[in-house]
Amino acid sequence: MAINNQENCTHDCSTCRAKCSQRKEPGPMFEAPNANSKIGKVIAVVSGKGGVGKSMVTSLLAVEMRRRGYETAVLDADITGPSIPKAFGLKPENVNASSEGIYPVKTKTGIKVMSVNLLLDDETSPVVWRGPIISGTVKQFWSDVIWGDIDIMFIDMPPGTGDVTLTTYQSLPIDGIIIVTSPQELVSVIVEKAINMANLMNVPTLGIIENMSYVLCPGCGEKIEIFGKSRADAIAEKFGFPVLGRLPLDPKLASMCDLGTVELAPNGLLSAAADVIEPN
Repeated sequence: MAINNQENCTHDCSTCRAKCSQRKEPGPMFEAPNANSKIGKVIAVVSGKGGVGKSMVTSLLAVEMRRRGYETAVLDADITGPSIPKAFGLKPENVNASSEGIYPVKTKTGIKVMSVNLLLDDETSPVVWRGPIISGTVKQFWSDVIWGDIDIMFIDMPPGTGDVTLTTYQSLPIDGIIIVTSPQELVSVIVEKAINMANLMNVPTLGIIENMSYVLCPGCGEKIEIFGKSRADAIAEKFGFPVLGRLPLDPKLASMCDLGTVELAPNGLLSAAADVIEPN
């Protein structure tokens, strides 16, 4: 029988079944950001598998929001396969720290970035860590990095539905996710796993972006679906969210990411996605 007597109250509501006026239900156990950080909207960019261009989409979204005048950041949670520094042309020697924490590296246009590849002596060194250490690193990027005032932060997630994804959903205040896919039916099946995981964790899916959706014929401008018919509309209809963009297979855009000049990408590539995630 529960004790409903304030004199005997331990103030630990998790061990008490009494319905008293002082009862407090447990809330989300989110990690607190660095004391010198004020972070607004947090959007995770996810995929069910690797190789669909998730990091490129993350970079393009960050570039678009920065062009709209927002203080923008990218937390690279893909610890074992970080691509964000390469896309922005950032090097490990640019990282600074103080007794209060680590400072993110700024890109040419002022986007703040933190990635494990910015902390390694050699950016080609493999990160041979077990799951708990990798997950802990993601939380440290949130709590130990001095982000400052950020309007919108993008988290470049690792592929799949493993430890890091689970830790991020449980530990960080995610406002929504953007799903990145490609046209193949196999990819769409795996993408549904990522969507279902987000639903289980009560993280809203804002929409889907299809990468490598088509290639433009250089002669006539016809859209050629080299990876097959798009399934983005079918997935979006099934789960009740919009298709926020279709990116072509574009060698010029891929080259920009390889050369670290993604901030020179054309305007408007993902404007529909930016409209949905734009801070109020």
